[in-house]
Order: sequence, then structure tokens, then C-alpha cells
Amino acid sequence: MNVWIAIGVTALGCYAVKLAGLLVPAGVLERPLVRRLAALLPVALLAALTAQQTFADGRVLVLDARAVGLAAAAVALLLRAPFLVVVAVAVLVTAGVRALGG
Repeated sequence: MNVWIAIGVTALGCYAVKLAGLLVPAGVLERPLVRRLAALLPVALLAALTAQQTFADGRVLVLDARAVGLAAAAVALLLRAPFLVVVAVAVLVTAGVRALGG
């Protein structure tokens, strides 16, 4: 039963957040600071999720093949490679390091 309570609370919370976004006055959304934050927030969240998935294993900080793959992706980005090439480089380097390291 606790699972259904959690699902209900989550659904109500999602609805409340969406409603709060709709109730924000248009004048607030036009401010330069709000526009800048709205543009940067998704990038910051994606970077945080990437770092957490790359360098964390539960509560332990790890440096393994994922970190090498991320570094290879960063090099591909610096070389202005297309997105799919960046992803492919990261996957191939990570798989190669895992294959070599066991």
C-alpha cells in the first residue's frame, strides 16, 4: 500500500509543480535574469547527472572506464565532432578500456 501512496503523492506533486509554472506572471518570465537561468539550468542539470553517473558508484567515488570514455567524448567535442560521433567515441573508448582492463 505504501507504493500506491508514494505514486499518488508523486502525481500530486508533479501536478502542483506544473500548476505553479502556469501561475507565474508573464512579466516575471521576461526578466533577463530569469531568461538566463532558464537557458542555463538544463545544461547544469545534465552536467550534474553525467558527473554522478560517471564518477559515483553508490556512495563511493570511482575512476574507471567511464571516466576515460567521458574524457574521450570531451576531446571529440573540442574537435567539433557531430553529436553521434561524440557518443560513438565515448562508447567505443569505454568498451575498449573495459575489454583491456577486464
